[in-house]
Amino acid sequence: MIELSPRWKEVFPEACIGLLAVKNAPNQKDHPGLKSAREKLEAELRSRYGALDRKALRETPVFAAYDAFYRPFKKSYHVQLQLESVVFKGKPIFSPSALVACMFMAELETGLLTAAHDLTALGLPLVADAAVGLETYQRLDGSEQTLKEGDLYIRDQEGILSSVIYGPDQRTQIRPDTTQAVFTTYAPPGISKDQVQEQLEILESIIQIFSPKAERSLLVVV
Repeated sequence: MIELSPRWKEVFPEACIGLLAVKNAPNQKDHPGLKSAREKLEAELRSRYGALDRKALRETPVFAAYDAFYRPFKKSYHVQLQLESVVFKGKPIFSPSALVACMFMAELETGLLTAAHDLTALGLPLVADAAVGLETYQRLDGSEQTLKEGDLYIRDQEGILSSVIYGPDQRTQIRPDTTQAVFTTYAPPGISKDQVQEQLEILESIIQIFSPKAERSLLVVV
């Protein structure tokens, strides 16, 4: 379902990508069990990171790996910013839908960057690639985006699905009627395949809170 391009392997030989595909997971707005799990995770994150300041948080191994990737683009790692919002500002984990909420929860639990897509919208197979700086796509908010050279991205047979720096596309986004989803986790140098595997297994377990009949179609790390 997904492979690394020769350019990815050349430019970032230590980077990897993980993919989880699930079926029989009807999306919904929210779920009582998921709400309870979110609140529990928020408390755990505040306990785990509450004594740190922003600099110390950025220097933890996972966030340091992503910060090293984002820094040349003069960007801050947005998962860390979301975590800071939960831990330091007391804000809740928010999402417009259950499937996306599960992704956010797994991201905050592990720190690993993940994107979500409706499987039925994908033109398989997928290719993970490193940008040359000419690639364009329509971001989730509908704006046109040209990738920066060196950004990592995933494309299908129709176009770009997401990039590390600029996030997911609009075409393949999770929708209210989504029942089959694909989640992809980007791991820059410094993040291991085992960490990606664990991230996707955590995500799968969260999905089963609100959708116990959900089935794994594929879990792979390349």
